Amino acid sequence: MDKDGSIAPEAGRARTRAQAPLKLEEFLPYRLNVVAALTSQALSRIYAQRYGIGVPEWRVLVTLGQYRVMTGKAVGEHSHMHKTKVSRAVALLEKRQLLARRANKADMREAFLSLTPAGRAIYQDLAPVAAAFAGYFIEAVDPADRPAFDRALAALIARAKELTL
Repeated sequence: MDKDGSIAPEAGRARTRAQAPLKLEEFLPYRLNVVAALTSQALSRIYAQRYGIGVPEWRVLVTLGQYRVMTGKAVGEHSHMHKTKVSRAVALLEKRQLLARRANKADMREAFLSLTPAGRAIYQDLAPVAAAFAGYFIEAVDPADRPAFDRALAALIARAKELTL
């Protein structure tokens, strides 16, 4: 309290936070988003510096590196990206000759996507770097807690999928 009997602004904010029915920093969806955003930002520095690609391009490149051939729609579903982000990433990767399109003769509205040899070389180069990044990141979780952590993540992913149906 101030000398004049009023509550200091800091104390008022502390009391308001304590009484708040929803605290963002304790809200699980927000916390998961923070972890995802910070992790993505840290990892993106690596591939942005080496290859000048952003998060959407990275996700398309890695998805095609893993599955070899997919449609843009399938890439979007797998990577949880909106079709416009996938389309822009595909266009950029194609312009840089890291990705090739092949027409789907059964449905001319879509194309099969695959990495070019240059795209595959980037994938092969960055895969162990990304794995090492993930290994360093998971070290924050005690090894004895990792199986429970993996189960919790799987359960949260399953529940999130249920909620989007």
